[in-house]
Amino acid sequence: MDFRDDQIHRYARHILLPEVGGTGQEKLLKARVLIIGAGGLGSPLALYLAAAGVGTIGIVDDDTVDLSNLQRQIAHTTDRIGHPKVDSALVSLTALNPDVQVIPYRQRLTAANALEIIGQYDVVADGTDSFGSRFLINDACYFARKTLVSAAILRFDGQLATYKPHAGGPCYRCIFHGPPPDGQIPTCAQAGVLGAVAGTMGTLQATEVVKELLGIGTSMVGRLMIYDALEASFRTIKARRDPGCPLCGDHPTITTLGEDIQPEVCGR
Repeated sequence: MDFRDDQIHRYARHILLPEVGGTGQEKLLKARVLIIGAGGLGSPLALYLAAAGVGTIGIVDDDTVDLSNLQRQIAHTTDRIGHPKVDSALVSLTALNPDVQVIPYRQRLTAANALEIIGQYDVVADGTDSFGSRFLINDACYFARKTLVSAAILRFDGQLATYKPHAGGPCYRCIFHGPPPDGQIPTCAQAGVLGAVAGTMGTLQATEVVKELLGIGTSMVGRLMIYDALEASFRTIKARRDPGCPLCGDHPTITTLGEDIQPEVCGR
């Protein structure tokens, strides 16, 4: 493609990178990424993908902006309290980069609509805070053969991994076999989260999405990164495909999306 003069100037620092260059920037401008959850993770993730020039960004979230969100959800502002998060994110992203088309989905992702929505995108980024949602998104990406970059945060900790079972890697269920009993693991609303941890993990998530779109570097497939902000430490655990996985294993027992979960997406 022929870049406009303003695009050459905007993306100059990308184009200078041998791993990206003009060809890579063109890939980004033609790419389609779906972000599920416009909250603590989704906000920095969406802003950095928009800044990078990812051409189409879909955002799924049915929630509205609340004052308590603003400690970490940097895509939103005080004057947008009460507004739908997807609309607030659209304003922030298009103000940052008018090259980007933002597609808002003000709805919950469910077993009824997940495949239709996810099927339209190249890479899916999970920024939700519900185990049911994470299992639904994982399963939908498996059935749709889409790459999933997933992050999670709680208190001072974060996790990050990329799942590509269609390319031989593990899926989310290979590592986390099923949702924990209700109430066993608290949400951010119950236990709290340091706002900057959301920024750290959302930015790392954006980096992995861009790497997957460009096919550069070492993928996070088969690795689970764990971040401890209080210790200022990262460690990585190797993860392998589980032959006994009920979804992607040798003898799957889950053959229908949403078969064993009742998910809801809030991304808060």
